[in-house]
Amino acid sequence: MSYPSSSLAQIRMLQRASDGTLQPRVEDGASLLTAIAERSTLLWIDIFDPSEGEDAHVVRLLREEFRFHPLAVDDALDESHLPKVDDWGEYVYLVLHTVSFDANLSHVRTHELDVFVGRNYLVTYHTEPLPTLERLWQSVQRDDRRSRRGADYLLYQLCDAIASDYMPCMDEIDAALDAIQGEVFTRFDAALAERIARLKSAVLALRRVLGPQREVFAKLARGDFAVIDHKERVYFRDVYDHFVRLTDLNEALRDLVSGAMDTYLSVVANHTNNVVKALTIVSLLFMPLTFITGFFGMNFFGANIELAFDADHWLLFVVAMGVMLAFPVAMLLYIRHRGWW
Repeated sequence: MSYPSSSLAQIRMLQRASDGTLQPRVEDGASLLTAIAERSTLLWIDIFDPSEGEDAHVVRLLREEFRFHPLAVDDALDESHLPKVDDWGEYVYLVLHTVSFDANLSHVRTHELDVFVGRNYLVTYHTEPLPTLERLWQSVQRDDRRSRRGADYLLYQLCDAIASDYMPCMDEIDAALDAIQGEVFTRFDAALAERIARLKSAVLALRRVLGPQREVFAKLARGDFAVIDHKERVYFRDVYDHFVRLTDLNEALRDLVSGAMDTYLSVVANHTNNVVKALTIVSLLFMPLTFITGFFGMNFFGANIELAFDADHWLLFVVAMGVMLAFPVAMLLYIRHRGWW
């Protein structure tokens, strides 16, 4: 089910009634309030709010109908939190992050998803479309087995889908890094250095999210939350293990991108040294010539061009040219003998 094009919040609902029937529909006001009041077997309400918390209907729904604490509601409406979990007794509030990677810009984007989970309901709130959540929404509608085990198991499926989407992002970063490593020995322009720097920023952005999110699932797996059944905690341990591996992989990528930057800087420095060496050798070869011509003035013929045919002047000219040619050749042989070039 796609979201209508509107600046207002779009609310949709999946209700699994006590008879096991699953009823997906867009919220029309009365049906939503009835479902909340009935507290049926399972209720999943998804709120897409492009107004970023300015929709009064959404605020009233969270505060008055579900009776979530104002602090938790304010946290949900404020899109600037790292992953975290808060236990409010009758429900748990979580901040989770999905990620996407723009290969053209070498940029990682994080997308916040706020979740309220109770004993028989799940409320998700986000300000931009999330493909991860959309896929799970469609999957739950196709397969009613996904909604049979309650809200805590549905939360696990959402967390597992989020964890699975991190790996393609890391694979794309790894592919971009492989392409750069093939160019690092042949290119010396600023564009390549900028690409490496953007990849490093992307890896660091992932690191800032992976660490806190790993701790969220560690708490869900080991903590004592009233709304999460003891039997379901093993599934959150599995998600925690996923994020441990993702964190290790991210550290490896960080080392690789740092190594690529160090290699690039070494290659550029070596190339610069070769250029400076060549210019230095050229300068050394011409230095004695400059000294001789500057010291003696080299006025063989003076202002009268007819003196050029004077044998004495020609002899002096040949000797001077022989000396000036001998000096650079001798210096070049000495430089090659010492292995400087």
